[in-house]
Amino acid sequence: MIFKIPRDINFPIFYKKFNLFSLMLIIFSIFILFFKGLNFGVDFKGGTLIEIRVDNPSIKISDVRQSLLKLNLGDVTVKKFGNDTDYLVKIEKTKTNDPDFIKNINSKLSSDLSSTINFRRVENVGPKVSSELFKAGVLAITLALGAMLIYIWIRFEWQFSLAAIVAIIHDVIITVGIFSFLSYEVNLSIVAAVLTIVGYSMNDTVVIFDRIRENLKKYSKISIAEISKISTNQTLSRTLITSVTTLLALFAIYFFGGSILKGFTFAMIVGVIVGTYSSIFVATPILNYTNVSQKSVLNEKDKD
Repeated sequence: MIFKIPRDINFPIFYKKFNLFSLMLIIFSIFILFFKGLNFGVDFKGGTLIEIRVDNPSIKISDVRQSLLKLNLGDVTVKKFGNDTDYLVKIEKTKTNDPDFIKNINSKLSSDLSSTINFRRVENVGPKVSSELFKAGVLAITLALGAMLIYIWIRFEWQFSLAAIVAIIHDVIITVGIFSFLSYEVNLSIVAAVLTIVGYSMNDTVVIFDRIRENLKKYSKISIAEISKISTNQTLSRTLITSVTTLLALFAIYFFGGSILKGFTFAMIVGVIVGTYSSIFVATPILNYTNVSQKSVLNEKDKD
């Protein structure tokens, strides 16, 4: 038996409850960001990132950490990465002019652990470059939000533009708040994920807004709340099918794509779920609160 999506859900009766829930999530996210901050990666903090593989599987992560601490490298972080013999080493804000710096670390690690150490990947970012990357990432997100605001303002009325931007800001704050709460590393790939989330959320919202505007022109004696209900139900199957198929692909990448893609795909998974939710329960209710009417739509120049 084929599962059928309900076509008569009374969404407006849930608006206040979910708006309160969203407000609580935003306050919690801001609170976590203010007191805990973000776990910035080497891209934004500067330093050296080394992916290593040891030949001896009996070597533990504590052995690798103790060996690195003996080298007096400063703040060093070691964590499992992929297989049991793979580790990711982060040395923050390394200051050295030694051209054989990485080679010496490899040599001393191999000697101390009595095992061959394979450096599979090395990334080195200076403090100046990392600061510039951070500013560029923030600028990219800001410009994306600004471009979306202009697009919606031109395409729809101001109420639709306000609703769309509030929904996007809602999605970004909650996604970043979850990363802060879970102490996930934030790097350039996460910035790319946030920008993708912005586009996905906007696309989802525009689909519902298009149907609402069509129905506003079609029905003259129906309230905006009723039109919101009708329009959301009419686009619900499309919204859910798009979100579910996207999530299936993302979960496959998350579980089978390797450790290096986990942060990016996790951000995308959270973004798709929150973006789908906000299109229905954040963006659409704002149209009710700002009292969009058929008159306001008809008085606007047709922008299609």
